[in-house]
Amino acid sequence: MFLAAGVVAMSISCFVASAQEEDAPAAATEEISEATNVDPFAAGQSEEPLHQQLKTKFIEGGAGFMSLVIICLILGLAVAIERIIYLALCKTNTKALLEKVEAALKEGGVEKAKEVCRDTKGPVASIFYQGLLRADQGIDTVEKTIVSYGSVQMSNMEKGLSWVGLFIAIAPSLGFLGTVVGMIQAFDAIQAAGDISPNIVAGGMKVALITTVGGLIVALILQVFYNYILSKIDTLSIEMEDASISFVDTLTKLNK
Repeated sequence: MFLAAGVVAMSISCFVASAQEEDAPAAATEEISEATNVDPFAAGQSEEPLHQQLKTKFIEGGAGFMSLVIICLILGLAVAIERIIYLALCKTNTKALLEKVEAALKEGGVEKAKEVCRDTKGPVASIFYQGLLRADQGIDTVEKTIVSYGSVQMSNMEKGLSWVGLFIAIAPSLGFLGTVVGMIQAFDAIQAAGDISPNIVAGGMKVALITTVGGLIVALILQVFYNYILSKIDTLSIEMEDASISFVDTLTKLNK
């Protein structure tokens, strides 16, 4: 009886040992799979917020040159936004204005048409008003007046764009200047250390290139606004020319 019990106990122990050996590779496989499922980029991701990162890069690039680059961005955006608002206010429904002016000329003559132009905002209405002021001097005089005053209105729409173009040119130039100064400082640090250390060279190059990146980003942002403003001016100038031609045709028909 004791012998049978011993045999049973030995059988159970052998079964448990074999089961543990079979489970060991499976556990190792699960550990390997869990290790491979870990995101390799998670460890490299920074939990630092974006504004804090920008602040850090700003300080690393040097407060002097980076401040000048930021000033170019602020002033350029201020002028660009002011021009966009001005051009939005210059937008006029030229077709409706022409119909009103033509109806006023038929009903009350030139004086009535002048009142319509005075009550309407925009460069097109101003051009019509200047033309009506000289309606009694003939169509040729009206055409010359419209052309001359149209040039004045174009100059008003383009006012301030030269400053935006200046900031577009200055921002990357300041960035390159900051890069050159940073390179000089890096070489000074190498000379002072008496050894070309990779850390010294890499640190100096990093600080120098940050200003270039900042200047190029500012120039790209202002360039987008600059081109948008130019496209709006082109659209308004085409509308002004078409409306002026239609206005002269209307005066010619009424005179006949």
